[in-house]
Amino acid sequence: MKFICYAYFLLLALLLSARISAAQSPPGPLPPAATNSSAVSEVEDFSTPSLATSRLQPEPPELVEQSEELDFVREWVTVQWRPVDPIYLYVIRPRNVEKPPVVIYLYDYPYETDIYRDDDWCKRVTSGGYAAVGFVPALTGHRYHDRPMKEWFVSELQESLSKSAHDVQMVLNYLASRGNLDMDRVGIFGAGAGGTIAIAAASADSRIKAMDLLDPWGDWAVWTAKSEVIPEGERANYIKPEFLQKIAAFDPVALLPKLKAQSLRLTQTEEDLPNTPDAAKKQIEGALPAAGERRRFKSSGSATSGDPIYAWLKARLKPGHSAKPPIG
Repeated sequence: MKFICYAYFLLLALLLSARISAAQSPPGPLPPAATNSSAVSEVEDFSTPSLATSRLQPEPPELVEQSEELDFVREWVTVQWRPVDPIYLYVIRPRNVEKPPVVIYLYDYPYETDIYRDDDWCKRVTSGGYAAVGFVPALTGHRYHDRPMKEWFVSELQESLSKSAHDVQMVLNYLASRGNLDMDRVGIFGAGAGGTIAIAAASADSRIKAMDLLDPWGDWAVWTAKSEVIPEGERANYIKPEFLQKIAAFDPVALLPKLKAQSLRLTQTEEDLPNTPDAAKKQIEGALPAAGERRRFKSSGSATSGDPIYAWLKARLKPGHSAKPPIG
């Protein structure tokens, strides 16, 4: 009996020792989904809108949902080229149009993807035979996760703008691989932060032939000091020289004069003054190339009065449109 009890306690001690040893051994490598954002900086250069110094490798795209409507076909595709950052990309094509021109739509922070799922919006943007493509910027909507709450779109503005400008170029690569879109006629519409991203992307990618901008953020020294997008309690962090230096490469005031887009329109509104102060708006307007079109309205509603939504941009992508010489 004593032998049996001794054997039992010996076995128990061995099991306990094995568990302690396993608990103290170093963990194995984390799976890709658990990789944190610090690893991204090793393959992506946040200092420039260009992809030339980054090494983003796309994973195979995944079709999540396809909606067949009377006037259009809407695809929800997940694309990804960074760990833990899947992008919900919407590709809306007009029916019975072979290889339509493409317009990318980028809205202001903190827009979600809801607008790309709205049937009325999809019908309007594809009318006349145009494809519409949309996604949300970095650190926005479904792309904001696994970060401390103190880190958000503006606190990480260099990352937000650089990633999003890189995303536009990677999305263009994906669209070209599809073979069912006219990649010689690509336009982009950008509002607010989306307008700033559009400018940055176009400065790095000549495939963007036409741009329609609404109230882009910019002139960073003024914008960070006065924009109501920034909470007063955080403002001191964003007016520091080191912060301004990091985002200087993404300032529309510096980038607009260098754009090669063949058609460019800037619309600014008074209702947006809390977001982008008047002094900044004037600097952005002053940086627009001579061939660019300038407009100023009290509200976005008056800006589109008598001007069917997105009609200007579509007209610039028509096959018979006489493009102006490249700007710059």
